[in-house]
Amino acid sequence: MLLIGDDWAEDHHDVEIQDETGRKLAAANLPEGVAGMAKLHELVARHGGESPDPGKVVVGIETDRGSWVQALIASGYQVYAINPRQVARFKERYASSGAKSDKGDAHALADMVRIDRDQLRPVAGDSDAAQAVKVVACAHQTLMRERTRTFQRLRSTLREYFPGALTAYADLTLTSADALELLIKAPAPATAAKLTRTQITTVLARHRRRNRDTKAATVQAALRERQLALPDQVTAAYAATATAHARLIIALNEQIAELEEQVKAHFLKHPDAEIYLSMPGIAEITGARVLAEFGDDPDRYASAKARKNYAGTSPVTRASGKSHTVKARYVRNNRLADALQSQAFSALRASPGARRYYDKQRARELGYNPALRQLGNRLVGILHGCLKTRTPYDEATAWSHHAYPHPA
Repeated sequence: MLLIGDDWAEDHHDVEIQDETGRKLAAANLPEGVAGMAKLHELVARHGGESPDPGKVVVGIETDRGSWVQALIASGYQVYAINPRQVARFKERYASSGAKSDKGDAHALADMVRIDRDQLRPVAGDSDAAQAVKVVACAHQTLMRERTRTFQRLRSTLREYFPGALTAYADLTLTSADALELLIKAPAPATAAKLTRTQITTVLARHRRRNRDTKAATVQAALRERQLALPDQVTAAYAATATAHARLIIALNEQIAELEEQVKAHFLKHPDAEIYLSMPGIAEITGARVLAEFGDDPDRYASAKARKNYAGTSPVTRASGKSHTVKARYVRNNRLADALQSQAFSALRASPGARRYYDKQRARELGYNPALRQLGNRLVGILHGCLKTRTPYDEATAWSHHAYPHPA
């Protein structure tokens, strides 16, 4: 058996090959791409004996995505994606100085898959459909987060030189297309005060806003309110900054809408989509995000507990001596945790059983977030059962043992 540690960078890979005794057989710096993969295969053939078995080649690497990882899996190698935090802790057994090098990381990764392979998680064999869902779902969520950051920058800029705009466009919502168009048309207090009701109404009509006359009058009155002024040169600089942020939000809105359609299209093509959509609190976008992070490898999670641990919804127990505490997991997959939190919140209205379970947790004097996390944990277990048995969610089956209190 060959054990390979692969420390990847943007344009190269530092690899070390060991045998089962930990003896170093080779070390190399491989370029990214086809040439580097070919050289890696040559090293495996050279040190693996005649007709090496790909299944006996074990690779440790600090990522689970990308064309390099997919090429390793396609070659038949056993690939383990190792969390960089685990690698950092593992290296502490060598030295406590905190020294770091690419060759040292490759050596540590090779040692980890040789010594602690039973404690590591192999890269899941997700289908092409699941990988496609993950790509577009992550991109969609990333753009939404970027839009939020850009909006906060715009809001902060307006508070510094034009707070009246925040009041004027409050009813329209500052991220809406009509509010952004008005802001671009008149980004400074002086020009905004000169906007006529007709100009405002025209913009609102273009974006199909209801009660246009009333809203136009409200916006015009708010823009003409007197406020503290800055020097003209400073105001012009702020106005240019606000315009740039507004145009960026408009572009992000367009791309988010296009990606949303892609997310729905890819998700609905997946064979598990029907089961995910049967769950309470899950629609196309939330379902796509949950599927993307869980994957669709049927052998990835040995039990519902394993899926809950991966999701980060199950608590962590810390017991030492007479101390015994149970706390929430904070080191977890944040994308998955956000999607499951959204599902649990929506399920409170969609599922009577989920509502009863949540109320039961609140009756135990749990706070809002802990109770919602407990509900999310329960829903993950139900989802695991549905996927294992290939059956859609059923309200009566899911909550039958929670319908009535158990006798003392």
